[in-house]
Amino acid sequence: MSEFIKLSSPATSEFWEIPILFEDRHLLALDKPAGLPVSPDRHNLERPNLLKLLHRDLARGAGWAKERGLVYLMNAHRLDSSTSGVLLLAKDKPTLGDLAGQFGSEKPVRIYVALVRGASEKTEFDCDAKLAPHPLRTSYVRVDPKNGKRARTEFTVRETFDRFLLLECRPLTSRTDQIRAHLKYLRLPLVGDDLYGGPVLWLSTLKSDYRLKPGRTERPLIGRVALHAERLVIARPGADEKASEGEAESVRIEAPWPKDLTVAVKYLRRYAGRSVNTK
Repeated sequence: MSEFIKLSSPATSEFWEIPILFEDRHLLALDKPAGLPVSPDRHNLERPNLLKLLHRDLARGAGWAKERGLVYLMNAHRLDSSTSGVLLLAKDKPTLGDLAGQFGSEKPVRIYVALVRGASEKTEFDCDAKLAPHPLRTSYVRVDPKNGKRARTEFTVRETFDRFLLLECRPLTSRTDQIRAHLKYLRLPLVGDDLYGGPVLWLSTLKSDYRLKPGRTERPLIGRVALHAERLVIARPGADEKASEGEAESVRIEAPWPKDLTVAVKYLRRYAGRSVNTK
């Protein structure tokens, strides 16, 4: 059975080869690439999105869907368009209902890695500032103590650099842009997050003897929001039944770091001072 799902958008001439991270009778986990929205973009309905591409292939009986006998797929949680990493989908409606209950009760363990600008004296901290959509700025979420909804994120510093941190982020609730908004509030904006005031990371700002070749234009070390969904741990749907069959009661799914994040951290380690691993 294929280890990738190949999707394409003739309208935009884009192509994606998306790794399958985990699969069983009820679950399918994909390593979502950065830049591909999970669901339709209300501000640009012509923009390709993952669910539309998956459902199109299901309807036409594409090879990857046909070999699995798939007729249904739906995402159990959300990832921002710019965020890469673990995305879990249900293969049937009962499983979707089970997963919706888990995510609603804050049971799943979700771990993200984030590259941010700033410093922290603490190696562990959290944020429980309430969040709400900004009344005037489209697609912007802000801290709103009066009208916001409960939101909580835990943070651990994995590595410290000169002017930058590599963080582990554990959201306990599922608010839109929760990690991004909380980091903005903590004055630790994500690298590449122009919406929330995050700076671009340039090699020229790290390497003192940086020289650009004639005719070349410098590109950011990471050209999107530096956030990656690294790990997801859930209770296996129908855990009691699975336990009786000798299967594990929980599922742990991990997504390797994408190349852009790996490169950015590599250069920070090399040129932004000696990194300190706190884990």
